Amino acid sequence: MRLLLLSNSTAPGKQYLEHALDVLGEILDGVKRLVFVPFALADHEGYTAKVAEALEPVGVEVAGAHSDDPIKLFNSAQAVFVGGGNTFRLLRELYARELLAPIRDRVAHGTVYIGSSAGTNVACPTIRTTNDMPIVQPPAFEASGLVPFQINPHYLDPVAGDPHMGETREERLEQFLEENDVPVLGMREGTWLHRSGDALTLGGDESGARLFQRGSAAAEIHSGADLSALLDTVPLFR
Repeated sequence: MRLLLLSNSTAPGKQYLEHALDVLGEILDGVKRLVFVPFALADHEGYTAKVAEALEPVGVEVAGAHSDDPIKLFNSAQAVFVGGGNTFRLLRELYARELLAPIRDRVAHGTVYIGSSAGTNVACPTIRTTNDMPIVQPPAFEASGLVPFQINPHYLDPVAGDPHMGETREERLEQFLEENDVPVLGMREGTWLHRSGDALTLGGDESGARLFQRGSAAAEIHSGADLSALLDTVPLFR
């Protein structure tokens, strides 16, 4: 199983996917055709064209899952990229189009999976740790489970003196752990997870990530860290 799970698709001062172009080139080495899943945004055609332009330097052909028989596309491609946007809208469409199981099957048989933001959320067992507003209602929160733990993309640290009186991201994740016993990796901007078989590594920006687990203080995870032990997680949800 080969996965690349990005916290974000656009970094400050850079073009779309530019900050991750090197690692994208590595995981897409030898890939000729990629299927892009654009359902997290409303403009499927425009979103697919944006991805095709961004990945042009990598030399892969990009086909949108909205424009043809997606199962046929998945079977003819060596990679699938699920883009960011609204996680609830994305998951609703994956259920409506009956694509969760086919994606899971193709990835289990060697198809490269790339996710960004919402696309990273749906690689988890559920979307319960997304930051997004539920603008639509999917039939369930269960997602593809390509990794057995939860991820919080775009993780933000508490800011001293911030006048915002709502919960910090840390507090929200701690509330999640009060109800569910499954690790959550809070991935800061510019970071990504790379899975190859049973090996899992945090890469990208040196700001790294924070790992939240029930009964333990949140731990700082540095870029380059081996997180393969997380693949042994047995998640318990309420």
